[in-house]
Amino acid sequence: MQVVQLLVGFLFGAGTGYSAWRAQSLSASGAAAATVIGGLIFGLGGLSWAAVLLTFFISSSLLSKAFSRRKAAMGEKFAKGSVRDWQQVAANGGLGALLAIAHAISGGEIWVWLAYCGTMAAVNADTWATEIGVLSATPPRSIITMKRVEAGASGGVSVLGTLATMAGAGLIGLVGLAFVGMEAWAIFLAVVTAAGLGGSLIDSLLGATVQAIYYCPHDQKETEQHPTHRCGNTTKHVRGWKWLNNDLVNLICSAAGAGLAAVLWATLG
Repeated sequence: MQVVQLLVGFLFGAGTGYSAWRAQSLSASGAAAATVIGGLIFGLGGLSWAAVLLTFFISSSLLSKAFSRRKAAMGEKFAKGSVRDWQQVAANGGLGALLAIAHAISGGEIWVWLAYCGTMAAVNADTWATEIGVLSATPPRSIITMKRVEAGASGGVSVLGTLATMAGAGLIGLVGLAFVGMEAWAIFLAVVTAAGLGGSLIDSLLGATVQAIYYCPHDQKETEQHPTHRCGNTTKHVRGWKWLNNDLVNLICSAAGAGLAAVLWATLG
């Protein structure tokens, strides 16, 4: 029965990846990664795990499409566009796939489910903050210095972006809660939302301090893009660790969400 469920899961993952590729939400490599990651999560986790993953993927894809024009105006800031490649898919969903394996091995331990919801809440919160935060009428501020920075700058936060962060994390909590039905529903929702918010803030903290940031002499703009800017000119490293790109920051964000959820549940649950 487990083998059949796993096969069905991979078929579902392949279908989702193909549909996203056709919709130009994923590149070919992103669709391949989604097939593997989605297959493991759908096949080993079941309906509840699939629902949480799809909530993240569908909501983030719709937001990316809805606000693509506004985001394009500051496209020089972001390392990649709205079409996600395999590295972005792995950074956002790879840990979820590993937790699905842990779920199957452990026999369904509650802390694994909480960690999974936490990691998906973190990446969903971070995506919502990025996609909705660019709509803020007031410039964001650095999470470190609280000085104003350009819209889209790494480590920048705003009131609108923070509210979007909480909404994105809370949505994952609500979807996860629908499949749990536990008595401690308020604690579950609070833990998942807090874990998502915390993971997203850690993402911003890394972006403001140690993430690799480059500079385009031609456009005179800071950017995450390397080795070339979207204008075609070579970018120069100005700060941060060269090896710590945006994909790795997103992976750390997802791991932080999982860890926070597990720790908070062990403390409060």
